[in-house]
This record gives sequence, C-alpha cells and structure tokens, in this order.
Amino acid sequence: MKAMGHIWIENGNGFRLGKGRAELLEMIAQTGSISQAAYNLDISYRKAWAMIKQMNESAPRALVKKTVGGKNGGGAIVTEYGKEVLKLFHHLHAQFNEFKQDFTQKLES
Repeated sequence: MKAMGHIWIENGNGFRLGKGRAELLEMIAQTGSISQAAYNLDISYRKAWAMIKQMNESAPRALVKKTVGGKNGGGAIVTEYGKEVLKLFHHLHAQFNEFKQDFTQKLES
C-alpha cells in the first residue's frame, strides 16, 4: 500500500494555490512574462491570466503585478508577498511529501 494525495492552500475568499498555480508563479518569476510562462507550461495565456486574476483578487495582497510596456514591452513580476506565499507552499508541500513517505513505510512494515 501507498499513501497518496495532493496538497493546496486556500482561504475563505476563494484563494487556492496548488502545484499547478505554484508552477505558474515560479515560471513568471523566471521569465518575467505571463505569456512566456504560459507557453513554457503548455497552457493558454487566457487560462494563465484567469488563474493570476483569481489569485490576486482572492488573496490579501497581489501575488503578481503586470509591468507596463516601454522599450522592451511589458512583463510581469511575482511580488514579495507572492514569493512568501510560494515559499510557505513549498515548505508545506515538502512536509506533506515527508508524511506520505513515512506513512507508506509504516503501512509496508
């Protein structure tokens, strides 16, 4: 037998952050672009933007901010709050994976 499951965080306002949304935030942080992040993750820009909009509107503070054009065009950044939420999610995710491994070992012994 094996312990299985996924973990996410949410609040009473509809905020949700799981593996997919965390990957989107990380890719935005890496690329500085929502469209490039969506392309790299093989999702539509529309879906990526809807996910960001939903997170930004339901979280206490914005996780992603768009930057306006200029010489090199616009982009996007993950805010300090967004980085902190990601850090907490990764910590929780690591603890959950550890729990699953420990639980599975106990089931197998």
